[in-house]
Amino acid sequence: MVMLGIDVHKDTHTAVGVDQVGVQEAVRTVRATDAGHRQLVRWARTHWPEERTWAVQDCRHVSVRLERALLAAGERVVRVPPKLMAGARTSARTRGKSDPIDALAIARAALREPDLPVAEHDEVSRELKLLVDHREDLVAERTRMQNRLRWHLHELDPELDVPARGLDRLVVLERLTGWLGGQPAGVVTRLATELLVDISALTVRINALERDIGERVAQLAPALLALPGCGALTAAKIVGETANVGRFRSEACFAMHAGVAPIPASSGRTQRYRLARGGNRQLNAALHRIAVTQIRLPDSLGQVYYQRRRARGDTTMEALRVLKRRLARVVFTLLQPTATTATGDLPAAA
Repeated sequence: MVMLGIDVHKDTHTAVGVDQVGVQEAVRTVRATDAGHRQLVRWARTHWPEERTWAVQDCRHVSVRLERALLAAGERVVRVPPKLMAGARTSARTRGKSDPIDALAIARAALREPDLPVAEHDEVSRELKLLVDHREDLVAERTRMQNRLRWHLHELDPELDVPARGLDRLVVLERLTGWLGGQPAGVVTRLATELLVDISALTVRINALERDIGERVAQLAPALLALPGCGALTAAKIVGETANVGRFRSEACFAMHAGVAPIPASSGRTQRYRLARGGNRQLNAALHRIAVTQIRLPDSLGQVYYQRRRARGDTTMEALRVLKRRLARVVFTLLQPTATTATGDLPAAA
C-alpha cells in the first residue's frame, strides 16, 4: 500500500508518495482547483495502480474541496492533525520547511498512526455544522453590537435599567427603540438607534437559524436529544463535529478525537493521568456542557457518578474529566444508526 501525504494551501496542493516504510518515491504539486484535483488523481493512479491511501492535513476550510474530489473518485482519505507532523518533520534528514517536506511529514505521520479518522462524504452533517457555525458567528457579531449599545445607552442615561440579557429579546429592543425616540437628537442617539435596528435584524436571523437547526437535529439524532443536559444546539454541535460516527473504529477512538481520553502520566509506583489538550475542542466543549449540566441536575446519573468520584478522592476537575470520558461513550452509542429514541431504553447519563 502507498501513502500519499498532501500539504494543502489555498492556491496549491503538494502531494508526496511514500512506500510502507516511509521512503519518498514521487512528488507532485497542482493548483487547488477541480482540474488540479483530477490531475492529482491521474498522477497517483499512473504511479501506483495498486491500493492507495491519501493523508490530508486536517485544515477543513482549505482541504474540503480536495477531500470531496478524492472521495468522489473512489479514493480512501484520512485526516492528519497538524500536531502529528512536528515529530515526523523533526526526525527527517531534510532540514527546513517547505511544502514537499510538510507533505512527506504528513505521509509518515499517517503511516505511524494507523487509526486516524477516515474522511467521508456526509452532506447532512456538514450542512448542520455550517448552520451551527454561521449562527455562532452571528451571535458573536450581535454581542459586539450589544456591548457598544450598552455604552451609548449609559451615556444617554446612566440610570436606564437594561436587563442583563434583555438585548437578546425583541420585546426589550422594541421598548428601547421607543425610548430612544423621545431622546434629544444627536450622534449618540443616532448610533444607538442604528445599533438597535441591526441587533433586532440579527436576532430574527439567529432565532430562525435556531429553529432550523432544532428541526434538523431532531431528524438526525433524536436519541441524542433525549440525553439529559443535551439541548438542540449542543446536539447539533456534536453531530456536525463528529461528521459520521461510523468513521471511528470504537468509542475509545471517538473519545480520543474529542480530547476527553486521559493521557497516561505514570512513573514507577505513581499512577496518574493528565488532561488531554488535543482533539476537537468544539466537540470537547459540547461534552463539557452536558457534563456540567448533569452535575447540576438533582439525582441525575451524572451527578451521582461525579459525587462518587469526589468521595474517592478525585479533585473537582479530575471528577469532571472522568465524567466527560464516560459521556463520550454514551454519546458514541447514541449516535449509532440503531440508537433507540424510547426514553426508557436510553442511558440517562454516564
